[in-house]
Amino acid sequence: MADTLNPFLAPSTLPYQLPPFAEIRNEHYRPAFDAGMAEQLAEVTAITADPTEPTIENTLIALERSGQVLQRVATVFFSLSASDSTEFGTALEEELAPRLAAHADAIRLDPALYARIAVLHQRRAGLDLDPETAYLLERYYTEYTLAGAALSDDDKVALRDLNMRLSTLTTRFEKNLLADTNALALVLDDVSELHGLGEGEISAAAEAAAERGLAGKYVITLVLPTSHPYLASLTDRAVRERLLTASRSRGIRGGEYDNRELVLEITRLRAHRARLLGFGSHAAYVTADETAKSPEAVAGMLDRLAPAAARNAQAEQQALQDAVRDSGGDFDLAAWDWAFYTERVRQSRFDVDASAMRPYFELERVLHDGVFFAATRLYGVTFTERPDLTAWNPEARVFEVANEDGPPVGLYIADFYTRDAKRGGAWMNALVSQSTLLDTPTIVTNNLNLPKPAAGSPTLLSFDEVTTLFHEFGHALHGLFAEVTYPRFAGTNVYRDFVEFPSQVNEMWMLWPEVLANYARHYRTGEAMPQGLVDSIRESTTFNEGFGTSEYLAAALLDQAWHSISADDSITDVAAFEAAALAEVGLDNPVVPTRYASTYFAHTFSGGYDAGYYSYIWSEVLDADTVAWFTENGGLTRANGDRFRDRLLGVGGSVDPLAAYRDFRGRDAHIQPLLDRRGLN
Repeated sequence: MADTLNPFLAPSTLPYQLPPFAEIRNEHYRPAFDAGMAEQLAEVTAITADPTEPTIENTLIALERSGQVLQRVATVFFSLSASDSTEFGTALEEELAPRLAAHADAIRLDPALYARIAVLHQRRAGLDLDPETAYLLERYYTEYTLAGAALSDDDKVALRDLNMRLSTLTTRFEKNLLADTNALALVLDDVSELHGLGEGEISAAAEAAAERGLAGKYVITLVLPTSHPYLASLTDRAVRERLLTASRSRGIRGGEYDNRELVLEITRLRAHRARLLGFGSHAAYVTADETAKSPEAVAGMLDRLAPAAARNAQAEQQALQDAVRDSGGDFDLAAWDWAFYTERVRQSRFDVDASAMRPYFELERVLHDGVFFAATRLYGVTFTERPDLTAWNPEARVFEVANEDGPPVGLYIADFYTRDAKRGGAWMNALVSQSTLLDTPTIVTNNLNLPKPAAGSPTLLSFDEVTTLFHEFGHALHGLFAEVTYPRFAGTNVYRDFVEFPSQVNEMWMLWPEVLANYARHYRTGEAMPQGLVDSIRESTTFNEGFGTSEYLAAALLDQAWHSISADDSITDVAAFEAAALAEVGLDNPVVPTRYASTYFAHTFSGGYDAGYYSYIWSEVLDADTVAWFTENGGLTRANGDRFRDRLLGVGGSVDPLAAYRDFRGRDAHIQPLLDRRGLN
């Protein structure tokens, strides 16, 4: 009887198949995972036991239809484990990680299933397939081959063991990082220590303290990157040092949350797995099925950019040191001073005061009159809040998205505020992915980590936080607009080094004159941002790019270094390896720390960007070239939006991404716009 009440065992009857969060209980998860895995294995067994010749219908389409219960429970469970973790969820995730890895391997390494796919691939020229189905066959064959389906039985046993162990370790890394991030939040006793922060930021610090039972104190929660937005404003140098030191201490303090041994074991096991699969390194294994195709291609770009970025950062550092001296400071610039003095130099050179921007970046206006406004102008879609639909947390808001002519697009769920139960950073997820084969709609989510002010106080965003919101909404649009037949290609299911491209393009509308004028209004008076400040923001957009590019490239190159080791290498000291890797590429400036150090580099050790963090700047080549196209062709118009939607966002993963780009742009991307943007000429 209990099973019939399990909400995961059948599609939701709510609008757009929104998961019935109000009905979901902890006791539903494990039985649904058990049932979902058993069901999918039975479905695969039915495929391989079919005595008839393999066809697209009885093999690939049957695979595409399989695992629907597992998909429903997994999307909800892992979305909540990131957004609203609990002790129960954390324990279950650790239990499930090796089981799910074994389940995936049971399918991908099934010799009978691979044989059927291989037969279809061999006969593909005579199958008269439509382009999407032909690409589906190509992707299945490539992915199963790279996953090890052609290995010997003994090697498959070893591979399964490696995959199970890695799934456990990466889950533990993420759990440790969340716990240590919460434990290292900066507790301050007196409001004077927050001097330089705005009213909303101080309110948020007081609210965070109250939620932890520290009434009368103030808590600054950490963000995922090394640097913290408040470093630009805090006037107390000792507080800035404490904040940055706390951020950089994550995972290296000893004790139960120390991630150093996990970093060493994860990279060692990934290297062993790569060798088992026939590759010299994990980086070679990963990039073989990305648009980059090889670590050498990645290195060719990163190595080209790093020296110029380091030189620019050194020049910026000297300007900041001069600012320290000019202000009467008698100390050498340190990492915790960079953001603070950057804002002083920015204000001096361009008359841009970061704190003066915040009153014009109130969250609701940014969302409705900026993010949604730009999407409506470009794509003709509208957004209607649905308070009658419940998400996983009262702070998560549900919006219905509709086309201009009426047909629905899907649901967009926004969860903007930080919580101790939420992992750091910002991200997009798909709760339900569109597929005409399965007749499923689309539900996408955005998560940010904005400090929540006290009730009644406005949420005022920094420039970077506004950028992040536009960026993550670009991912959401990709997920909402993709219209495909097969679930394998839904939404953002594209190559990892292409997935950031649409989100980066969406950032351009943040400062587009028509958009900025619509949302950048003072939260109290409603007055538009002064034109002088607007002009200064635009003039200063390339300012501090040496730092920004250097800290990013340091992380990308560190990721490549960890995953370029061979199975025979023996690394024992995380800090020493990190220091040597950064010194080798000239990005070891102690005043410009890497955006993520190894022990809190969630992207690469638990977030699926292993050997792929280069993707952001790789995608930015396409992004910068696309921004140039929009600028040359009239910018914010429906014609331009429709072209971008139809030829890029709308195809999801059903087309080779670079072919889709050529279809949109009429040629391959040029790198020059990126070099111009980042001052790397």
